[in-house]
Amino acid sequence: MSRNSLLFYAFAFLIAAAFSAEGRAQTREEKVREDRRRVEADGFWIYNDLPKAFAEAERTGKPIVVGLRCIPCEECVKLDDELVDTDPAIRPLLEQFVCVRVVATNGLDLSLFQYDTDQSFAMFMLNADRTIYGRFGTRSHRTEWLGDVSLKGLAVALEKALELHRNYPTNKQALAGKTGQPLEFASPELFPSLKDKFTDSLNYEGEVVKSCIHCHQIGDARRDFYRQKGQPIPEKLLYSYPHPKVVGLTMDPQKAATVKAVEPGSAADDAGIKAGDEITSLAGQPLISVADVQWVLHNTDPSGGQIAASILRESESIDVVLNLEDGWRRADDISWRVSSWGLRRMSTGGLKLAELPANERRQLKIADDHMALKVEHVGQYGAHAAAKNAGFEKGDVIVQFDGHRDLLRDGDVLAYGVTQRKPGDKVPVTVLRNGSEKTLQLPMQE
Repeated sequence: MSRNSLLFYAFAFLIAAAFSAEGRAQTREEKVREDRRRVEADGFWIYNDLPKAFAEAERTGKPIVVGLRCIPCEECVKLDDELVDTDPAIRPLLEQFVCVRVVATNGLDLSLFQYDTDQSFAMFMLNADRTIYGRFGTRSHRTEWLGDVSLKGLAVALEKALELHRNYPTNKQALAGKTGQPLEFASPELFPSLKDKFTDSLNYEGEVVKSCIHCHQIGDARRDFYRQKGQPIPEKLLYSYPHPKVVGLTMDPQKAATVKAVEPGSAADDAGIKAGDEITSLAGQPLISVADVQWVLHNTDPSGGQIAASILRESESIDVVLNLEDGWRRADDISWRVSSWGLRRMSTGGLKLAELPANERRQLKIADDHMALKVEHVGQYGAHAAAKNAGFEKGDVIVQFDGHRDLLRDGDVLAYGVTQRKPGDKVPVTVLRNGSEKTLQLPMQE
């Protein structure tokens, strides 16, 4: 073969290799490194460096916007990339902030950055002195988010945060409640279930993906902390950041804190709140988003109480009071959350349950107010195979759990197991299988 032929084939091989590399899907490791390269090259967002952002805000007098998102999360990228690169309304607003993107929670100050860790996208707007103006980011479904957040809603939140910044510090007292009490540990890597696996920073010299503490792992570590001590998981942690629907409020994702609908007979309805009302403050705190509503609900006692609210209705300011009863948080659905994976290990040994359809209830002659949860999935491996090893099968209908027939939802069972039972307990569970009742012993786990 001639020298020219060899050169031709070598060149063809290189071209093919290039197209092959371009055509294959990027690995997670490649996506993380590419994200860092792209953001740092653009220079608009400070990349994963909060101290630098605080120093820049102190120097310039600008407020800070912190974008917390796991890398790479395909769902939140849909919002975040549009936000940074293409939205003409948001970019000019962001230019008035010091913008910092946080892509991992390693070393994150949990006395300041408290948010719903079952999300993969959250934003904070705050002052250089660490006063929080507000939060943005809400989710009530594992993958869908369009009913909870929007680019238009984010633009409104940024505008309202800038307004609060212009009025600072005269409004500092009203903003004090937006910072929570310290959590069990100061930063994620200090929790017992994480401390031997992670450090306070990402390892870009090695496998950066494996060195990352994701948002949901904070919530997992907090729940594991109580479970491993044999203590009930606190109700505030179990039903964290309740969705406004729990108190009867459906919020408009394109506005700050405007009511889209009110559930008849709910706490919101009893308070006199109506569709179209803008909630301007809750518990004395000014609101910039639906996430701010959740923050107030999150910090309201599980045993109930009153929440003062100011609403704007057709240019008229009206004061109302939400009255919440004992156990109000339990109406929230926790089964959609990423955290339910860990709760299933603890409470159901790896079972995923679904409410039995009405026609199947009738066929089995099960009353509407009695438990009837169908086993949709049985875990096959490790701790998630505990139910399988105890004899549970896909298609079983659970009609009694530890003597209770009033656990009507998947989430009710998850909550019962981690509040009423300890690791090592065995719980009698009655199932219907092929027309007959069978009682199995389900082990509770850490």
